This record gives sequence, structure tokens and C-alpha cells, in this order.
Amino acid sequence: MTRNSQRRRSDTTKTEIIGGPEKLELALHQYDESWQAHYLDHRSRIRDALAHSNVQVEHIGSTSVPGLAAKPIIDIVLTVDDITAEEDYLTPLLASGYELRVREPGHRLVRTPERDVHVHVYERGDPAVDDYLLLRDHLRSIAADRSLYENTKRHLLKNQWDDMNDYANAKTDVILAIKARARASRPR
Repeated sequence: MTRNSQRRRSDTTKTEIIGGPEKLELALHQYDESWQAHYLDHRSRIRDALAHSNVQVEHIGSTSVPGLAAKPIIDIVLTVDDITAEEDYLTPLLASGYELRVREPGHRLVRTPERDVHVHVYERGDPAVDDYLLLRDHLRSIAADRSLYENTKRHLLKNQWDDMNDYANAKTDVILAIKARARASRPR
């Protein structure tokens, strides 16, 4: 039993969006090879901040898929041993310059003040992490689904969005369909 699992406590039961909804101008940019270097810089920053912890850090989202147009926001998924032990990961991340944006059951989101990096924190073994990696890896290898996803994003960005979360939710059906194909194509 790890130190964290010995003191596990109840997680939050509601979603808290720190600062409330934010209207943002959303635009897609052609894939930029510098996104990978930006991710690697933040991966090092996160690992340095959490040097005492056993964490997994992965580049996810559209900026992690070569050839895919994206909002220039680097999405990172970070897994920790105990999502409820915020003092083990959240305090060091805040001290290293990230800001808390979302606290909800099983998930925390911190970001840079510039809003160009979002770090999604989950507990090790959370199925959401596997879903992120499944989608990323599938889009990296299947051009037709990469094109479908990009075209969906371009279509949705013709609308005005009062909150980036609403835009993200509007992509759900396409993402679910792509993940279903990805699961079906996995070797058995």
C-alpha cells in the first residue's frame, strides 16, 4: 500500500470551474512542429515539480497529432496515485506557475496563466486516460479519421462559443465515433 492510498479521502462531488465560463476567440492553426518542444518543456517542468511522485505525463489532444490543425493549446494528461491528495501534486504544480481552473470528481485541470497549456490530472488507472491515448494514437495513424476530426472542428468554429467547454462538448459525438473505430481496430 502506498503512502497516498493509506490516507485516501472522499473526492469532490461537484464540478467547480474557477473563474467561471470564459469567452475565448478560438481559431485553428496548421500543425506546428514547435508544439512538441513546448510539450517537452512542460513535461520537464511537471516532472521537476513532482520529482517526489511516481507520475505519468503524456502529450494528448490535437497538438499531439502531427498534421492535425489545432487550437495552439498544449494538452497534457498527468496521472497521480491519489486524486484526493492534492497536497502531493496540486500544491507543487501551483508553486511552479500553473493555475487551478477545474476541480471535479476524478479530474483536476491546471493551466498556464497564458492559457496555452492545459494539464489534465487523473488518478492512475482512470479510464479517461486510456481514452485520451486511444484517440491520440488512432488519429496519428488513421488519416481519414484525422481529416474527419479536423473538418468537424473547422465546421464548429464557424459558430460563436460563449465558453470553450461548450465547443469541446459539441465535438463529443464525432470523438465517440472515432474512439469506437479505434477500439474495434485494436489487435485482439
